[in-house]
Amino acid sequence: MTTYLVPAGFGEAEFTEKHSRFIGRVWRTDTEEEALDRLRETREKHRDATHNVYAYIIRDNNITRYSDDGEPSGTSGMPTLNVFASEEIKNVCCVVTRYFGGTLLGTGGLARAYSRAAKMALEAAGVSIMAQWSLYLISVPYNFYERSVRIFNDFEVSVQSADFGIDVVIEALVRQDREEPLFEQITDSSAGKVVFEKIGEQFRGVRIK
Repeated sequence: MTTYLVPAGFGEAEFTEKHSRFIGRVWRTDTEEEALDRLRETREKHRDATHNVYAYIIRDNNITRYSDDGEPSGTSGMPTLNVFASEEIKNVCCVVTRYFGGTLLGTGGLARAYSRAAKMALEAAGVSIMAQWSLYLISVPYNFYERSVRIFNDFEVSVQSADFGIDVVIEALVRQDREEPLFEQITDSSAGKVVFEKIGEQFRGVRIK
């Protein structure tokens, strides 16, 4: 199955720019209906806000929507959307709420402020990769443990647990599109002393940042 990036969870961030208050919020939304629900909730919560600018991207049916919500055209909705489009984030909804503080920011200032709010909210939410993963029990000799961890990091292996017994037995998720090169590098580096036992597989999201 195709791999793609999504928000790892909900993220919220806030800052003030020239007395205007900006609140960015990011959700993972797998359907357009979910995105519209988040937008309605935010509008209800911030009915007194000057603007509730939004953008969302839904992978199914390649849906992309955004709105400046009264801000000058091109200064808010598109800059918000571009934060996620440039990172290739899918199934995401972002709403940036602004309470006007009395000082105009100009078109460039508005674009930077909305982009900043979206980026900060995405950082708070984190990013997961949706992919087909294999679940392994990996037996690693103690003298190769630190080296194996570095290799796992290079291949974005998601370590779930580690049991320090006679050997270190690691339970880990390995992306199926990276299994072969991972096995080759581990086998070559450890002279075949690392043992992999596959115990399952699943399509799911795993947080990578």
